[in-house]
Amino acid sequence: MGYQALYRTFRPTTLDGLVRQEHIVRILENQIETGRVGHAYLFCGPRGTGKTSTAKIFAKAINCEHPVHGSPCGKCAVCKALADPSNLDICEIDAASNNGVNEMRDLREKVQYPPVAARYKVYIVDEVHMLSDSAFNALLKTLEEPPKHAVFILATTEPHKLPATILSRCMRFDFKLIPQADIEAHLKTVFTKIGKEYEDEAVAAIARAGAGSMRDSLSVADMCISYSRGKLTYNDVCEVLGSADFYEVAKLGESILKEDAAAALAETERVLAAGKGVGVLAKDILNFLNRCTVAKTCKNGNSILNLPTEMYAEIARIAENAEGRKILRVCEIFADVETDLRYSSSARIVLETAVAKACLPEADVDVLALSRRIDRLEAQLRGGVVRAVPEKGAKEQAFSAAEIGEAPPEEFFAASEPAPKYEPAPKSEPAPRAQADAGVNALDPDKRKAAFGYFMRALRKTVKNGVLFTMCQDLESSFEGDTFVLETDSEIIFRRLNSEENHKSVAAALAAIGIHDFDIRLKGAKKDPVREEEERLRRNFPDTDFEIK
Repeated sequence: MGYQALYRTFRPTTLDGLVRQEHIVRILENQIETGRVGHAYLFCGPRGTGKTSTAKIFAKAINCEHPVHGSPCGKCAVCKALADPSNLDICEIDAASNNGVNEMRDLREKVQYPPVAARYKVYIVDEVHMLSDSAFNALLKTLEEPPKHAVFILATTEPHKLPATILSRCMRFDFKLIPQADIEAHLKTVFTKIGKEYEDEAVAAIARAGAGSMRDSLSVADMCISYSRGKLTYNDVCEVLGSADFYEVAKLGESILKEDAAAALAETERVLAAGKGVGVLAKDILNFLNRCTVAKTCKNGNSILNLPTEMYAEIARIAENAEGRKILRVCEIFADVETDLRYSSSARIVLETAVAKACLPEADVDVLALSRRIDRLEAQLRGGVVRAVPEKGAKEQAFSAAEIGEAPPEEFFAASEPAPKYEPAPKSEPAPRAQADAGVNALDPDKRKAAFGYFMRALRKTVKNGVLFTMCQDLESSFEGDTFVLETDSEIIFRRLNSEENHKSVAAALAAIGIHDFDIRLKGAKKDPVREEEERLRRNFPDTDFEIK
């Protein structure tokens, strides 16, 4: 006989041999021992978790004369008869190729005949979700009231495709994905039995590639055994899986986390030029970033990752030098790449765009990127001077940290970095009205369209706060009656503008152009009208105590 694949050679023959499906094994054992065998079972779950193997074991066990812990003994006359491939008492049907109504009608006729050597005649229908609607209807009545000697076992990876009428007539068992630790233990047992030496890291890599499927893991192990004639190493497994070299991916990941776009794009080009697929590289980058997240957040990260010592040390070094918030943002970007690649005809451009986007947070518009931009602006302020040119052609202004008079909020700093010590300058009197805009009345119908421009000029002249001016630049403005409404998409900017000090500064700038009734809103947020009226009254009558009922 020719070579047999590992997943067939080491297919379990008893319920004890199943890996981590204890909830199912216990029920089936009790049914066999008590004789409470049902007439229809549905085994569903991900591929490679033991559905068909369990069906075969259970089919033999319910016919065995002397079952051992719910499993067939393999020694009695019935077990020996059922082991013969020509036996017809256990019938396996592939619903993917026998999915028509005629096949189900044929089954309905043959099920009436009693078994030859066994107690039950068992029909194992694999991939049952592939049956047509007519085939399901033909099977329905037989499945509901089969002969006493018939047992149906349906197996599928997609139970949601089965009609409710079929589901309600079966005892359903959901198989779970197998934990990585259990796959590793089983693989080591297999390697030991076949006499193959291995590294623990190599076994862990095979188990991770299996993604909870024992059959997939054994298939990868089969290829690795054929690839490596000596001891199976971690590098051998990476070569078989087609992954990019670890240190190449680590160098690319470090460039991305350092926001060095030129180096990151150059490294991406070099790896792709070496023949690695775009999808494989994107997956490798995401796996690397995931490992950085584990190393950044877990003290004993290598007990989870189970990587060679030198590789984990490299990941830990890169993760330590990167902000946790930055790693999270880059992970989110590359998590979307896998979906984008499915629908794109320019896979390389999609990947390179993701690399550039990860390296250029200042060019992005999400909340995390905006927070990074504010961090940098405040860092420049702490350094001494920041220059602001609010309008094209306008004269550049310089603001020192002492002129800000307000400490940067702590929530703008990464959790991994302590907030810098900042000594606020003494609070000054409210800013005077701008002389240049003293005659401007933005409520004039002819000037309402330019009200936001008047406001920004007045803000620049009345308040020397570069951060406040930057936050106001992206606001959207409109009038509701005589109320001037400023809106923003960012919750961070909304909270900062509604702080007491910033609210006073905005009010002073608007008062300079003749607007005394204004509101700052978060776009898309629903505002309580009672709450809105209360805020307006408190702004207009700050010295009056009142209660709204």
